[in-house]
Amino acid sequence: MAAYVIVEAGVLDAERAHAYRMLAEPSIRRYDGRYLVQGTVPEVAEGTWPASRVTTIVEFPDMDRLKEWYDSPEYREAIVARQGAIELRMVFAEGLTEQPWAVD
Repeated sequence: MAAYVIVEAGVLDAERAHAYRMLAEPSIRRYDGRYLVQGTVPEVAEGTWPASRVTTIVEFPDMDRLKEWYDSPEYREAIVARQGAIELRMVFAEGLTEQPWAVD
């Protein structure tokens, strides 16, 4: 089942954030990830969202592949480059195997 990386981030240093993206993006592709949402400011329908915080959602084939990417040497290099450039929250979530609301 598909697994997702969901990120809420704020850029602290645009130049260094670009360097992070140049490392992170190829690592995501190498581990079969694909962007569903990339660096957009969401439209808030309810509640609050910190100003200028962006959202990124990446889909991987499954949680094992996602974790393989996250623990990879390629992405570890990106994490080092990100320090002090981007402040973020990152969560992993598995997709549904079936629609729980579906009626048979």
